[in-house]
Amino acid sequence: MSETTPESGDLGPRVAFHRERLGLTREELDKRTGIPPGSVDYIEENPVGVTEGALSHLADALETTRGDLIAGDVPQPPGHDRPASQELDPAECMHLIAPGGTGRIAFADVPGPTVLPVDYMVHDGAVVFRTQAGGPMDQDLRDGLQDADITIGFEVDQIDEAEQEGWSVLIQGPVHPVTEEELPAVTGPGVDFRAGDERELYVRIAAQRITGHRIIGS
Repeated sequence: MSETTPESGDLGPRVAFHRERLGLTREELDKRTGIPPGSVDYIEENPVGVTEGALSHLADALETTRGDLIAGDVPQPPGHDRPASQELDPAECMHLIAPGGTGRIAFADVPGPTVLPVDYMVHDGAVVFRTQAGGPMDQDLRDGLQDADITIGFEVDQIDEAEQEGWSVLIQGPVHPVTEEELPAVTGPGVDFRAGDERELYVRIAAQRITGHRIIGS
């Protein structure tokens, strides 16, 4: 007789999560797996163990691993507690992004809304990033009206999908090229931008609106 996996109340919900992720009905998963009709229905509704062979078939059919089905860290299926979202104040947002790294800028370009990844640092309360000279952002700044502000959005986040935790910060405000007086502070020793040397345009965002959220796993 085939060995069975230890009985676990988690197996059914994990099977349901992956099945719904793939858009399958229980009957369709029965057929894809090759196990007797009604088996998926029973597994999802009852805390039971299954044979090692059935577990392998389920994992293959659900495009996941045996470990995920019996002990893996996967998000809770619909109906279970979901992560909570906590609003962050501006000071917390700036503290989170202070180390610098990679974020995304969003602005209105001629072809339409544009989102670009950028390396950034925080200097004197402003977000400073560098982008490609002659690129879309550079062109918009050069074509802008005299003394008119170009407002953009800047977003950076850090997400741990396995733990369903993380945070996201959004900064909105006018953008201007870094002045010659400011340039030494953002290009001197100890300043580490990760992008390649072709990104020679340094730009800063004066934060007018700072919002953020922290995701707390269930």
